[in-house]
Amino acid sequence: MLKKIRNIVLILLFVGIFIWTFYYLYQKSQTPPEVFQTTQAFDTTIIKKTVATGSVTPRKEVNMKSQVSGIIEKLFIVAGQQIKQGDVIAKIKIIPNMLNLANAESRVNAAQLAYDNSKIEFDRNQILYNQQVISKADFLLVENKLKSMAEELSAAKNNLQIIKEGVSNASGAVSNTFVKATISGMVLDVPVKEGGQVIESNTFNEGTTLCSVANMGEMIFEGKLDESEVGKVQAGMDIVLSIGAIDKSSFKAKLEYIAPKGVTENGAIQFLIRASISKDNSAFLRAGYSANADIILAKKDKVMALPEGVIQFEKEKTYVEVEKGNQHFEKRYIKTGQSDGINIEVLSGLKKGEKVKMPILADDKKEKH
Repeated sequence: MLKKIRNIVLILLFVGIFIWTFYYLYQKSQTPPEVFQTTQAFDTTIIKKTVATGSVTPRKEVNMKSQVSGIIEKLFIVAGQQIKQGDVIAKIKIIPNMLNLANAESRVNAAQLAYDNSKIEFDRNQILYNQQVISKADFLLVENKLKSMAEELSAAKNNLQIIKEGVSNASGAVSNTFVKATISGMVLDVPVKEGGQVIESNTFNEGTTLCSVANMGEMIFEGKLDESEVGKVQAGMDIVLSIGAIDKSSFKAKLEYIAPKGVTENGAIQFLIRASISKDNSAFLRAGYSANADIILAKKDKVMALPEGVIQFEKEKTYVEVEKGNQHFEKRYIKTGQSDGINIEVLSGLKKGEKVKMPILADDKKEKH
């Protein structure tokens, strides 16, 4: 009897395990119902913009050059220093050209000989004039000749002194051996050193740059805009600048110039744009900072919008799937407006609070499987 009961229990246990295994495998083989996530329309600000890359530069930047050739005897400025118009930035030591020096010395000698001869002639004619042997008109001719020779001698000596020293006694305090600043501002760069040679700036030569000076109180943005975007912008548009070197800070600017002619860069046509940077932000901007300019093409505040990813298209119409309850959705055509690439304005066809189906992306499907 005991043996019979044991056999019945074993049979029931085996049948139970078999039924549970079959049920478990059946449940595993069933596909779970697909549950869609939903979203709702919300109020937001939609800004349509285009982006240009470039850098921050001073509006006024001037290279200071020497008017004479020679050796830099003394530099009076360093990079980062504030200077005023008229401040001396360098002193140049003249290294005279031997040919010019020889010609100048020869001119002085010739002028000295001519003056000495005129002086002898003047002295002789003055005695004759005092004795009333010659007329006053004849004496004045000799006197004017002496004065003329004296002026020529003085000019020759001044020319020789200028060639030797870069300054003459007649010029007084005026000297082109001292290079002076032509504008007020900050010294950005000093590419030369004391003892270096400089070439004068003239009609045929640009000359050696001693330093570059800029007014750092008036900065501009200069960048390039692709030809596909340049037709959408115009002077006067607002710009928001993002500067990589200054975190968590943006700068307001206003577009003031668009180049009428583009240039080819890497196979694409680029147009130069320029924008004036507002002085509202107190952060110090250094020349050469790289920056991205968000040019605001259009802006709408407090509009009803949806994520652009929920919008579906059917020929030239747009629609969304609105939940009617318990994961049941119906197609509804809507009219859309401005988009910023992430959110899109809903003009009609949808009310606030209605739930809209969000499509399942391919990556999400892979994760489920």
